[in-house]
Formats: sequence, structure tokens, C-alpha cells
Amino acid sequence: MSVPIALQLYTVRDETAKDFCGTVRKVANMGYSGIELAGTGGLSAAEMSDLLAETGLKVAGSHVMVNLFAEQLDELIDYYSAIGAKYVGIPALPGELRNVEGFKSVAKLMNEAGKAMQDAGLSLYYHNHNFEFEDLGGGVRGMDILFAETDPKVAFFEIDCYWAVYAGVDPAELIKSQAGRYPLIHLKDMVGTGSERTFAEVGEGIIDWQPVFAASEAQGAVWYIVEQDRCARPSLESAQISANNLKSWGKG
Repeated sequence: MSVPIALQLYTVRDETAKDFCGTVRKVANMGYSGIELAGTGGLSAAEMSDLLAETGLKVAGSHVMVNLFAEQLDELIDYYSAIGAKYVGIPALPGELRNVEGFKSVAKLMNEAGKAMQDAGLSLYYHNHNFEFEDLGGGVRGMDILFAETDPKVAFFEIDCYWAVYAGVDPAELIKSQAGRYPLIHLKDMVGTGSERTFAEVGEGIIDWQPVFAASEAQGAVWYIVEQDRCARPSLESAQISANNLKSWGKG
């Protein structure tokens, strides 16, 4: 079964800020099957459900700041259950948590919130940048702590392939090393070298995607999710290029 493709709406945040619903409708016409939320556009669960029903899009996931998994977990569960989401995740960590004790505390939170979410039919995931792969001392990395100290039955991950490559990590090998824990795969490409590296549409850069696809699908990827942090061209155009390239490779 083909893995469907979604768009992380952070890619088109300049457009959603002006017209959330109109932008989602445009995304639906690009060939995407789903969206990953980065905020809810002020929509109630009923309004979001209506928009999803109208467009035929599914919610592939949603990025929610880490503190809310402790402070507003019941509200998160209620909202995302109501709109038919299956995955709700942590997009990044504030600076004060980017240390050994911080990562340990996040792992504990992931286990606790992940269990409550699982009981409600949801799954919690963590999305990486590059800082999780930095040496915190003695060769220990933040990702190592998260992998080792979270329960694989309730805590999952979303690999950001760009940031893995940026950190010098082979994304396909990382996926293989945690097979079954990566339901969501963030796709964004890279151009440039060294300090000049930046973001590109999927298929327009230097990342070798075929090993990523093979590793992802072998371990049960549920969604491929396009995300582009910054776009050199209009963001909707970038989103369309990535969708077109993925479709040309038989994805989605």
C-alpha cells in the first residue's frame, strides 16, 4: 500500500496567516492527501472537522509545544480525537531542555502523556532538528536519551531528514536503527554546502531519497510529510513542486 503524502502547514504559514481555510483548500488541490498542523487557525474542532470533510484531507499529525502535553493534555486529547487525528507531536524543545536532564524529563513526559494518549486512540511523537544529535558529553546525544528512555509502545518519532543530514546522520540508517518507531517521515531537501546549506523542495536538492523511502516503508511509515522551513519562491509554489516530484516517483 502506497504511503500517502501530507503537507506540514508551517511551509505555507505566510498564506495560512492570511486565510487558513482558503490555504488548506489550495493544498487539497495540489495532490496532497493530508495536512500536518502547526496551529489550528483558531478553528474549533467542529469547524476543523467541517474543513477536513469539505477538502477530503486527513490530519497526518500536529505540532504542539512540549509544555502543553503536561499543562493541557486533556484538551489536546479532546480536540485531536474530535477531528480524527491519530498523531500529535512535539516539534522542538526550548533551549533550557537541550541538556541531559532536559532530555530525560522530556522522555518521562513522552511516556506519561503517550500512555494517556494511547488510551484515547492517539499516538505521541517527537520531531527532531539537528541539536538532538549534538554531543552532550561522553558521546551521549539527546536522541540517544529519547530513544533509550521512552517506551516504544507509546512514544514515536518523526524523522526530519533534512536536519538529520545537516547533523551528519544518515536518515535511512537512523530509521532502520529504530524500525517501527517512525510512522511519520518529514521530507525536505537541501542545497548548498557547509554554512551555506539551506532548504529546497523535495527532489530539487542533494538528499538521496530512495534509501529513505525503502527504509521508511520497510518499517511501516504511515505518512510522508513535506515541510520546507523557508522557501526561495512563493510557498504555495514550493509545496506544489514537492508534491509533483513525489508523485513522479510514485509516492502518494
